[in-house]
Amino acid sequence: MTAAVSGAVPDRFREVLGHFCTGVTVVTGYVEDSSAVAPTGPVGFACQSFAALSLDPPLVLFCVARTSRTWPALAAAGTFAVNVLAEDQQALCAEFGRRGGDKFSGVTWRPAPSGAPLLDGALTWVDCEVQAVHPAGDHYVVVGRVTALGETSDARPLLFHRGQYTVTEPVPDALTALMPWPRPDDWL
Repeated sequence: MTAAVSGAVPDRFREVLGHFCTGVTVVTGYVEDSSAVAPTGPVGFACQSFAALSLDPPLVLFCVARTSRTWPALAAAGTFAVNVLAEDQQALCAEFGRRGGDKFSGVTWRPAPSGAPLLDGALTWVDCEVQAVHPAGDHYVVVGRVTALGETSDARPLLFHRGQYTVTEPVPDALTALMPWPRPDDWL
């Protein structure tokens, strides 16, 4: 028997979708013009709603709450970088997940080609131009055109599952041959 979706279900919705494991990223940008909606300097927020969208042209997407204080600054910048976090970056994720304050205090970073901050220790990064923004409920879906890609790391990614951080474990090779789903190169 399935439960119908109706009216006020945010807690149940969060519980059910929390069973879908997501990667954890920090979306960053650099505001050049202090007359914009934010002071000049780096901005960023923790984001677990990031995904590849298209290979040709290369597009990615992320979702951001309409109430975000960081989004107007990123929108004004017109560019952003997505930093894919490693398993040992839980504290960094927590810092970028809080509201207010200088999230870059004590954080080591270098500029991407766009000028957006690339956080030291990230598994990799994707530098983008804002291509489109679509209102979607209480969020915006932001589509970015990829302009540069970072090197990759063999470290394990930081993941979020059922309301807490987690990491991956390798699947034994004997089981890999038995997996019925397509290989990763078939996924996108």
